[in-house]
Amino acid sequence: MSEGAIARELVCGTPRLKMPGVSMFCPGCHYGTIGRLLCEVLEEMGIAGKAICVVSASCSFSHALQMAIDFMLAPHGRAAAVATAIKRVHPDAVVFTLQGDGDLGAIGLGHFMHAMLRGERLTTIFLNNAGYGMTGGQMAPTTLLGMRTTTTAAGRDCDTTGFPLHVAELAATMRGVAYSARCTVHTPANYRRAKKAVATAFQKQVDGVGYGLVEFLSACPTIWGMRPEESLEFVGGEMAAEYPLGEYKDAGDIW
Repeated sequence: MSEGAIARELVCGTPRLKMPGVSMFCPGCHYGTIGRLLCEVLEEMGIAGKAICVVSASCSFSHALQMAIDFMLAPHGRAAAVATAIKRVHPDAVVFTLQGDGDLGAIGLGHFMHAMLRGERLTTIFLNNAGYGMTGGQMAPTTLLGMRTTTTAAGRDCDTTGFPLHVAELAATMRGVAYSARCTVHTPANYRRAKKAVATAFQKQVDGVGYGLVEFLSACPTIWGMRPEESLEFVGGEMAAEYPLGEYKDAGDIW
């Protein structure tokens, strides 16, 4: 190296699995950031070649066009059922579902519940943005109390629409679930913690321990009617207050 030359070291780059092209997500949406995180974890764990992701009709479907792994499109809400079939046919594959709150918590809740009850060796990445993003911003099972949506114009009222669904806590009560955690990517520190949680959930599947779930509180400025920077505050404030971050279950042995 010549005198005065500056040594440069790459400390951050685009994951190999992240396909080039324009993002299909709205400005400020965290889905793209979560997709990048998944690419990083799959690469770092060396399991990308075994990965099969199941998505269905929701904003999460767009990940299939931006991640260089195998994908399967399931009918709306049926991702856990389709993933079960794939895992049983290909037991050595790393099979995971990528689902939004309407897809998993409403129409797909029965399939999700029974996959956990059976203790399927699967991983679910659950994207909770407190509403239906693709179909117009209607109330979802995870919509916060008092939150306005296109179907709760005066704010969600527990007397008429019930209480928010707490998926990470629910999963932790299931005997067949080996790991359950809730994360965000709204700050660098939380991004790092989320990577560790996703890697742990995948490892539970690789080791044959049981079902793994990682819930992400994800910003949706479009349906929330906020600027992207406001949505970061909402995730770290109101969302995290209703849905506390952290690990809810980490089982070390096969049930």
